[in-house]
Order: sequence, then C-alpha cells, then structure tokens
Amino acid sequence: MSNVLRIALVDPSDGSREALKGKLLGMDTIWLEADCSRYEFFPDVIEQTAPDVGVITLDSNPEKAIELIQRLATSAPDTAILAASEQTDGQLILRTMRAGAREFLTLPLSSDDLDEALRRVSQMKFGSADAGGRSCEVYAIAGATGGVGSTSTAVNLGCVLASEPQNSVALLDLDLALGDADVFLDSIPDYTLADVVQNISRLDIQLLKRSLTKHSSGLYLLPRPVELQDTLSITDDSIRKVIGLLKASFTHLIIDLSKTYSSVDMAAIESATRVVLVTQLDLPCLRNVVRLMMGFEEIDDLHNKVEIVVNRAGLETGQISLKKAKETLGREIFALLPNDYRTMVEVRNNGVPLIVQAPKAAITQGIRELAEKLEKGSSPAAEAGEEPAKASESKWKKFWPGVKQ
Repeated sequence: MSNVLRIALVDPSDGSREALKGKLLGMDTIWLEADCSRYEFFPDVIEQTAPDVGVITLDSNPEKAIELIQRLATSAPDTAILAASEQTDGQLILRTMRAGAREFLTLPLSSDDLDEALRRVSQMKFGSADAGGRSCEVYAIAGATGGVGSTSTAVNLGCVLASEPQNSVALLDLDLALGDADVFLDSIPDYTLADVVQNISRLDIQLLKRSLTKHSSGLYLLPRPVELQDTLSITDDSIRKVIGLLKASFTHLIIDLSKTYSSVDMAAIESATRVVLVTQLDLPCLRNVVRLMMGFEEIDDLHNKVEIVVNRAGLETGQISLKKAKETLGREIFALLPNDYRTMVEVRNNGVPLIVQAPKAAITQGIRELAEKLEKGSSPAAEAGEEPAKASESKWKKFWPGVKQ
C-alpha cells in the first residue's frame, strides 16, 4: 500500500469546511477519513477513526479550538494536529503551537502550503522524505474495438506490476455488462463493484481491501456486477468516489474500460494518469483510433495522456504496415505487443497470467516492456514538446472522410 495520510477535519463553518474538503479530496496522497462540524464531537471522531492527521480550524471559536488541540495532543499522540485560521496574529499562532499543533496553516489554504505541511508530517510518520510522496498511478486500458485484447493487456499488466514488491496494485473491471477479468484470473469473487458502490458512504480503506479479491500474483480485483440490473446503480459520480478510495489505497490502479465510452468510462478516463488505447493494425481499428482521438481533443489534457499500443503485432495476414499506421495516426506507436495466439488462448482458458503460464514468452516480455515504459512517466508527445491540438485545428480530421477542416 502507498503511504497515504488518513485525515479527519473539524470546522463548524460550512463554507470553509467545504472549501477545505474540496482541497483535500483533490490530493492523491491523502484520504479524507471523516469531517465534523462540532468541536465537541471531534475527540470521538479521532478515537473511532485513528487518523494520521487531524485538521482543526480555529476561526469559529479560537478558545474552544485551542482547548481541543491541547486535549488531542494528550489523548491521541499518534495523530498529528494541523491548525488552520484566517488570522495570522503571532500570539494566536504561539498559543496554538504550545497547545500541541504540529503545523499552523493560513486560510484560504494554498496547495503549496498544504503539500509542504503534509510532506513534513509524512516524513515524521513514515521515516523518509520520499515515503509519503508517491501518488497512485492510474492506467485506464481502452480498446479501439471489441476483441483487440484490452482486457488481457489490463490483467497481465496488473500482474506484472503487482509482482514488484514495492507495488500494491488493484484492477477495476468497468466492462459492466460483459467484463471477464475474473475469468482471466480464475477467481470467484465474494464482492463486486455493485457491492462497493452500494456501501460507498460507509467504506474506509480497510473495508475496501476486504471487499477485493486478491490473486496469488498479488493483484487485487474489483470485478463487474454479477447481475445486469445491478449495473444501473453505478454512475459516473459513484465511480469517481470508488476510484478516489482505490487511489488512496494502492500505488497502482488498472481500469479495464468497456467499449461503449459511456459517462462511467469517461469519468474513469479523466481520473487516469495515462490512457492505454489498444488497437490492431487493421483498417476498422485504426479508423476507430482516429475517431476516438478526435473526441479526446475536446477534453482538456486528455489527448496528451493517451498512448497507442498495437496488439498482435506481426500477424502475417490482414494487417496494415506499421509505417502506414503511423502515417494514418500522425503520431508514434507507444508500444508493440507481439502476436502469440496459442499462448494467449492457454492463458485465458487456464485462468493463469502470462508471468506464470509463459514467463519467457515474447508476449510476456512485451507486457513487461509496456509496464516499464508507463512507469517512466513521460509520453512521446510530451518528450517531443508537442502542444495539445486544438479542436479547430485537429490534425485527425484529415483522416476522417466527410469532416470539413
């Protein structure tokens, strides 16, 4: 598990509490365990949740807030107290620090000040400057069409990443109707995404991990619902909450998308660090890639985090040349996964990942290389210094018949 700081917040003012919550929820390296609107209730919140950090705002009643800090410094010494106030009076700051606060933050809170304060708390708790600084990498695996191997890529990428001892990896199956990540892992899960969504308001990190199915490779799986009607309860808002909790719990999150590019899929895509778009070297697939990239240009920053991965490269019949594909797409191919139909059929039918079934196969090496490239954290477009394409100047439109430039 990544070194995520669990935080509880108390602020009697609704406006500033919501602003603080918004700031905290936007950070990958923390999990907001609880928020409270009454100073007198906060000791019970701390006792029940045992957070790493307690954030206490002073402005509603500085005397009560300072008394609370002093009480918690004695009763909950493992919880670092951060005080926050719009006031910058030196005497108030001195009293707050003497009461036991680790940090004093000025409201409205700046991201830099919060990051620095949490870094110092994390360093004290986890023992090194880098320990708490690693955020979760989210890789959304998309397919240009059905049958291109996006699920096999997602599952095997997750297993490769999970094989590294420093990683904790979860796989979320978002193909809500026909997902089969559990088949690839020969797993019979006790809980599904529908169960997690129904209980999202009561979940914490520990309960979430107990709801996942752990594979022998170390990969945790959250599968799609069993019943089709259960998919109706899963919305883009609920998926954002699930992803937020998973990001706070793991160093890596792999999301296997459906091929519908629904609002749920797009919420996951927007949450992703990188989007791996799996295609094959045939005309229907490449045409769909062009169409998808045109759509992605309409969403801020999305176009630049998409990486195109060619699966079944080297298939002798029915493929367009790699050179022609690059010309059609107008950009480099991020990675190639070699064609190995026989091995992949065995992997799927046996429910065993590539690193176990065929650790020396070329396709397994291809997945390892894909993982290594993703971990480097830079895309070819970024390295080349390309600016995001504007929709009005889209280079993709020249490849799409009937679209005026």
